[in-house]
Amino acid sequence: MNVIEAAGLGKRYGSTWALRECTLAIPDGHVAALVGPNGAGKTTLLNLAVGLATPTAGTVSVLGGTRPGSPAALDGIAFVAQDAPLHANLSVADTLHLTRNLNRRFDRGYARARLDELGIPLTRKAGKLSGGQQAQLALTLALGRRPRLLVLDEPMASLDPLARHDFMATAMTAMADDGVSVVLSSHVLTELERVADYLVLMSRGSVQVAGEVDDLLASHRVLTGPAAEAGRYAERLAVVHARRGGAQAHLLIRTNGSTDPVPPGWEAHPVSLEELALAYLREPGAASLPGPVRAERTEVSP
Repeated sequence: MNVIEAAGLGKRYGSTWALRECTLAIPDGHVAALVGPNGAGKTTLLNLAVGLATPTAGTVSVLGGTRPGSPAALDGIAFVAQDAPLHANLSVADTLHLTRNLNRRFDRGYARARLDELGIPLTRKAGKLSGGQQAQLALTLALGRRPRLLVLDEPMASLDPLARHDFMATAMTAMADDGVSVVLSSHVLTELERVADYLVLMSRGSVQVAGEVDDLLASHRVLTGPAAEAGRYAERLAVVHARRGGAQAHLLIRTNGSTDPVPPGWEAHPVSLEELALAYLREPGAASLPGPVRAERTEVSP
């Protein structure tokens, strides 16, 4: 089952396309990370998936073909927006009560137990909580709905490193204990490398590359060799991004398999998730090109 599936999906605001020709399928059972710079279309894609916006073009479905915004989708998806919207003047206990009344399904006992474990007092107003506590409260409200899919839009943007770690630990525990699939958008690559096992790279309103992290890393590598020869090999190899530093050139390439020969005088190195993400974000469109990215297009000055 795919938790989010899109075909030719697009969203336009006036004359500006926030998302265009988006085709992807995110399978369940994963922590899927949407990565890209501001304005890449991540929030637009998530808003379309949870039913907060309607497509201008194409189609999107969730939870194995369910229409976004339908009762079945609303029951199965929990969404935490970037600013973790809470009623600042309501106490935590009143927030739980309100959430219970606004949802057809909400496990208040589970939510209260989680907040107790986190040391978040029920009598305190939501607006008086720390940023990390507010994020945890928003996450608790989402998990209390017992969703099949948890959607998080930049959930860690305003949190300090410890709060980010605790937030993601909670989400990972929910996935392990309850089988919740997670789709989150972020530009904090260091956080995602630790938790994500499915990656969707977005830039300029389009998906650049998507797939399981292990498969993506296995199908790419970095070649290091003489800069004078970089142009010759870039004509033959599927180069995603090239960088020159003095007499050395570094080519991040797509491979056809682990047996691809290494050119004489060159060395091959595995690629990290951060290197892979930055390469595709620097070269939007590289994933869709049928042949190699030409050297003059990808080379940049040191």
